[in-house]
Amino acid sequence: MENVAIFDSPGKGRGLKATKEFWAGDVIFSEPSISAVVFDSLSERICHSCFRRQDKLQRCGQCKFGHYCDRTCQRAGWAEHKQECGAIKAYGKVPNENIRLVARIIWRLDKEGSVMSDMQLTTLEELEDHIDDMQEDELKELKVDIHNFLDFWPRSSKQHTIDNISHIFGVINCNGFTVSDQRGLQAVGVGLFANLCLVNHDCWPNCTVILNHGNQSAVNTMFHSQRRIELRSLGKIEEGEELTVSYVDFLNLSEERRRLLKTQYFFDCTCEHCKNHIKDDLKLGGLEVDGVKVCPTEEQVKEATDYCFQMLEKMDNARLNGNYHEVVKICKDCIEKTEPVLADTHIYQLRMWSTLSEVQAYLQFFNEAAEYARKMVQGYMKLYHPNNAVLGMAAMRAGVTHWQAGEIEVGHGMICKAYAILMVTHGPTHPITKDLEAMRMQTEMELRMFKQNEYVYHSMREAALKNKPMAMMHEPNSMEEGIKNLFHRRK
Repeated sequence: MENVAIFDSPGKGRGLKATKEFWAGDVIFSEPSISAVVFDSLSERICHSCFRRQDKLQRCGQCKFGHYCDRTCQRAGWAEHKQECGAIKAYGKVPNENIRLVARIIWRLDKEGSVMSDMQLTTLEELEDHIDDMQEDELKELKVDIHNFLDFWPRSSKQHTIDNISHIFGVINCNGFTVSDQRGLQAVGVGLFANLCLVNHDCWPNCTVILNHGNQSAVNTMFHSQRRIELRSLGKIEEGEELTVSYVDFLNLSEERRRLLKTQYFFDCTCEHCKNHIKDDLKLGGLEVDGVKVCPTEEQVKEATDYCFQMLEKMDNARLNGNYHEVVKICKDCIEKTEPVLADTHIYQLRMWSTLSEVQAYLQFFNEAAEYARKMVQGYMKLYHPNNAVLGMAAMRAGVTHWQAGEIEVGHGMICKAYAILMVTHGPTHPITKDLEAMRMQTEMELRMFKQNEYVYHSMREAALKNKPMAMMHEPNSMEEGIKNLFHRRK
């Protein structure tokens, strides 16, 4: 941890600052979790040791709750699962993910003490729990969790005071970090990383956080590398500059971001983008052509915004019910009415384009999906930081959709853009970056063939698709959502 130092950040309390200069893509520090657990809803589909998604998992023979890829993963996860396993058997049922995480953390504290490695900059006792700031309904949930925790906690384990247990619950409530699957596309669990808790928020941050699953494939566990987060620089960071990440999605309006941060993390954001409402005008703006506003009046923009908001609610309901043809109809009707009025950076219109491109790709209408994916990316580029991971994921999805539509030139360009961004945010060894590298090489080869002879290229493409019928796409589930919601909040 020689790259960072703790300091008192004005108006924020403790924070971390750089002790040397960094450039885009540099790993400032990496840190293994104190503990992490799989979400309740995914406990039978995700390995409880490596957090990878597998079609077939082996179940723990004793508690029947733990699920693992194989014996190697089960052995690797046994140190964390051993006491949990006995407690679940004795309790007779499985407690929720918050209780399981608190129990694992306390068992580890009991075994190793408050400082678990030489790299740890703070103890859990020093972290804020914000229990005094909780709303009445949150306090009720906390009391229920503590009551159930006390029932679950084995009598043979060291006993702890209510205050100590409450503090750990409070810490994970406002400092829990979402654990993603191996591709980084879906949130599958929650963990606690002590040093990461010291990194303060900024709506336009200079760092990003990704999860590196490490390697647990070797039969001998001594050759395994740990699951860890990596704090990566998004651009040049000067020595002495505070390190920041974003706790919420920048696509929200500044007022909404401030509301979310106050209710979820108990502080008032004073960053420049919130104070000066930077880019809010673009997010709810009217149509512009070459930077010049055209016909729509403020009243027309407001009417279109309200209409789009209503349609988004209908669209979300149809999507939740799996009625994708209805989703397409709602989106198209809305876009037809609002596209001539709203800016290409309007956040409601961007949501419509994003959803429509996902659903059309799922239904295999790739040409239409590509058109809306391209519009979405162009809008994102005007709003997000150029190295934002959400932009990178969106560009990747748009590139794949254009390739599926046979638009190899645009598809290759989008994939190259996504690759450049994810090299910064995820690094060259992350599985999704490796996937993108393979896509980039594939589309580059196809593009050379296309430029040499378009007719031959399309003939070979059609023949290849006939020999290998295209499989049905996975159901729409925005890959950007996992990136947007890195910091876990109990719903």
